[in-house]
Order: sequence, then structure tokens, then C-alpha cells
Amino acid sequence: MGNFFSDNRDLVFTLKNLDLAEAVGMLEENYTCSAKFPGAPVDFADALDNYERVLSVVGEVSSDRIAPRSREVDLNGAKFADGVVTYDPLTVQNLKDLAAAGVMGVMLPHQYGGLNFPVSVYTMMTEMVSRADASLQNIFGLQDIAETICIFGDDAQKAEYLPRFSTGEFDGAMDLTEPDYGSDLPGVRLRAWQDAEGNWFLNGMKRFITNGCAQVHLVLARSEEGTSDARGLSMFIAEKCPQLVVRRIEDKMGIHGVATCELQFNDVPAKLVGQRRMGLIRYVMSLMNGARVAISAQALGIAEAAYREARKYASEREQFKSTIDKFPAIYSMLSSMKCKLTAARALLYETTRIVDLRNVYSHIVDHGTPTPEQRQLKKYYERVAAQLTPMCKALCTESANQIAYDTIQIHGGTGYMRDFNAERYYRDARITNIYEGTTQLQVVAAIGGVIQRHLDTRISEVASEISGEKAVSLKEKLMALLDKQHEAVSFVSSLKNPAYHDLMARNLVEMETIIFVGLLLLRDGCKCADRAAVAERYVLNGIHDFNQRYAQVMSGDVTLIDNNRDIIDY
Repeated sequence: MGNFFSDNRDLVFTLKNLDLAEAVGMLEENYTCSAKFPGAPVDFADALDNYERVLSVVGEVSSDRIAPRSREVDLNGAKFADGVVTYDPLTVQNLKDLAAAGVMGVMLPHQYGGLNFPVSVYTMMTEMVSRADASLQNIFGLQDIAETICIFGDDAQKAEYLPRFSTGEFDGAMDLTEPDYGSDLPGVRLRAWQDAEGNWFLNGMKRFITNGCAQVHLVLARSEEGTSDARGLSMFIAEKCPQLVVRRIEDKMGIHGVATCELQFNDVPAKLVGQRRMGLIRYVMSLMNGARVAISAQALGIAEAAYREARKYASEREQFKSTIDKFPAIYSMLSSMKCKLTAARALLYETTRIVDLRNVYSHIVDHGTPTPEQRQLKKYYERVAAQLTPMCKALCTESANQIAYDTIQIHGGTGYMRDFNAERYYRDARITNIYEGTTQLQVVAAIGGVIQRHLDTRISEVASEISGEKAVSLKEKLMALLDKQHEAVSFVSSLKNPAYHDLMARNLVEMETIIFVGLLLLRDGCKCADRAAVAERYVLNGIHDFNQRYAQVMSGDVTLIDNNRDIIDY
């Protein structure tokens, strides 16, 4: 079937042009790790070569082994009987293949058997795995569990768990949601209590837990008696044991290959991670932001697979003595799909680059002797990452849903049938803009940065890299939109109407996305002429979309706020 890395020109371009030198140099301790750990890079060129080699291995495993098994995995799904979850044998084999490739501890430090790769490169792996089988990414992509233990756990916890995550012996689950508390995590009620010797135990229920049959669980629990908000929550490690009961697995629309479980904790032994009361405020927010990047990559992988399926079908399907990709109604859809796909990838890897820089500067500030400049850089990258991460998840997942929808439409009636992969991509994509926070919640997470203009510095930096007559002309159009964005933000802020602010938040976030992604695409088009047409089409389409949203924001129309119940209840 080829190689899911080398056959993707956009992904290859991204690796070669993503500016990771600063983050990787700090991650590898100025390349002194090479003296202590065999295989650690001696310089950035060596690191980049290693990334490309490992990505090629994952691309081959994804294309030649995981993808051909995906249809059967989807049909068979995970099974549940007598309290035991069983994965399809092909899913088990997929995990063995990835473990044999040495990619089960991608971001973990060398000392724990990990590859010590940046988030950006790991995200490329999750994208390729998702293109092959989206459900497998829900197991492979939970390496964030180990990364969270690495960042916030104590030395004993790291030594106990991380080497076994690196070998693939351990897999993980993130146990946050409860039957009555989904997005409202501050209300979590699962109880953590201590015995006379200070040992921790967990009691309560969790629901919608991806890979809830895992060996190692990170659990958000209420450790402080008498509290009812986020300040009473802590994070714990719990291992698979008889007291941790899988009550059932969900019968889902898609991602059939992974189990989504309801869990019952009956005095489950647990270990406190980090400090009490910081479970949601710091640790889970870090974990969730990592998961949001992973789900963005999952959505992008599904979108890539769906687009290729649509492109292939349209180039082969003949109607009226012509292949249908020659018809304007079809090639306009394909062009829109390609622009959405390329735009989502540009934003995803700009986000991961910022996350990588945030991570290395956070490590220096938290564990080293930082300079004042390094402290400021940590704060800057934290702010930018906090805005880009939800913007990225919103764009990638909504785009994936539209691309999967259009893939079925291009297939016509055959796309609705299980003989083709199109219907599976549509089913798998649908969850991506729901879990790890719906698109509506991503807007809530991003709007603060939009109002406070956290991206303006980065927007100026990207704009300064754009050259060439046509690209500069398009850039000037986007910078004119930026002036209008500032005007719209000021207008909404000046009204001091919280309801109007909330109602217009999605428009403002998507307007910001159009400007920033348009500049990213124009910048990349200056580096690769083949990308220029995609950048131009995205910008021209985006201008129309922006202006429509701008008009709505500036209208000051509050009739929906005043009359929403009359409309809904009619």
C-alpha cells in the first residue's frame, strides 16, 4: 500500500520545514544526552534524520499492517463478557507491531527507555496511525498518560511505570468523566480516602472511559472532604485490579476497535500524583490539552484517509462519458476538502511547535535555574499554546467531519454501503468534535486569548516571512482582516454584555483562525510553489467567511438572546 509518511507530501514538507531546532536542542540538553544514551542525537541534523527514519517505520507499519486490518477490526469491535474486555486479535497484533517498532514511549526521556521525541513528531505518528485505523489511535495515543506521570510524578512513580510504558507492557486510561459530570469536571465526586497508614483508596463511578480496561489509570478524584469544586480534586494513579470493575462497554457509532468503559471503583488502591488539590487545576488540564492535540491528529488522519478515498473514487467513477472529478460540482468539493485538510495540518503542527517550546521552557523554569528571559518565554508560550490548542482541535475536528461527509456525498449511494470505507470514516470522525471537549467548549477555552490578543505577536512574525507579489497581496488582505478583528473584539468588549460575548465567541474564534491559518499557508507557499494554489484558495474563501461573521458580530443583534425561548419552545 505504500508508506503513510513518504506518500504524504504535506507531512514530509511539515517535518522538513517545522522549526524545531530550538526545542529539540533544549530537549536533548544541548546534545549532551548522546554521551549518556546510545542513539541520542549528536546535533539537530542527526535528530531530524532520526525522526524521519522512525516516521518512515511507523508509516510502513500503518500502511502495510494496520490499515489492511482496519475493516475487520471495525466489524468485530471490542468484546465484553463476565467483566472482561477483549480486543480483536488484529488490534492486539497492531499494538505488538508498534511495540516492536519501538514507538510506545515516544516522548519519554532516554533514561526510561523512551525516544525523547518532541510532541510534534509524536503527533505525526498519531496522525498516520489514525489514517490507518482511528480506533487504534485511542490506545496508541494514550501515551500522554505516561508523559503526565513523567512531568508530575515523583521519582519512584517514574521508575516504576515509565520503563514499562516504553516497552508497551503498560497501556493507559484517563479516568475523568462521571455519569453526572462530563464537561463539568469541577463537580467530580469519585472519592479518594486514606487509611490510618496514609494509603489512598478510590470509591465511585467513571463513565465514557476510553481504553478503560488499561493496566494503568490516571484518575481525577475528590480528596478533600466537604468540597464541591475544583480545589478539592487531586490526581491518582490506579492499576488494574479486582476492585476496579468494568461494568460494561458502550455500544458506539464508531471507533469500534477500542472499548469505551463504565468503571466502578471499590476501594481501589491508588497513589497520589503531585500535590493534593492540584488534580484538575494543573495536572488534568495539562493532560487534557495533550489529549486535545492527539484528537486533532486523529481527526486529521481520518480526514486524510477520507479525502484520498474520495479523490480515488472520483477519478475512476465515470458518468456521461467522463470521470466525475472533471465535473465542477465534484472538483469544487475536492478542492475545498484539500484546502481544509492542508489548513488543519498547518495549524496542528504550528500548535505542536508552540507546545514543544512551552514544554522545554516550563521544564527549565520548574527544574532549573532560569534567566528572567526564560521565565518570560515560558509565560509567552503558555499563553499562545492555551489559545492555539482549542483553536486547533476545533478546526481539525470540524474539518474532518465535513471532509468525511463530503466523501460519502462524492461516492453517492455506494458511500452509504459498508462495501466502501467512506461510511466508516464518517462514523469515526463524528466523535472527534465531541470528546476531550466539544467544539463549543473549545471556543470557551480559546476566546479569552482572542480577546486579550495573545496571538498578535506570532501573527506579525508569520506575516514577516511572506514574500512574492501574489503572496504579499493576499497577506495584505489578511492583515486588513486583522484590523477588522481588532475592531470586532473591541466592539464586543465595549458592550459589556456577557450573553452577547458568549453568543459571538465562536464567530470571533473562527475569524481569528481564518487570519492565522491563512498566513501560515501563505508562508508555506513561499517555501514550496506547489502549495501556493491551496493557500490562495483558502485565503479567498476565508475572506468571504470572515466578512460574513464580522457583519454578524458588528450587528449588535440581541434578538436571539431575547427570543431564544420563543423559538425553541414553538
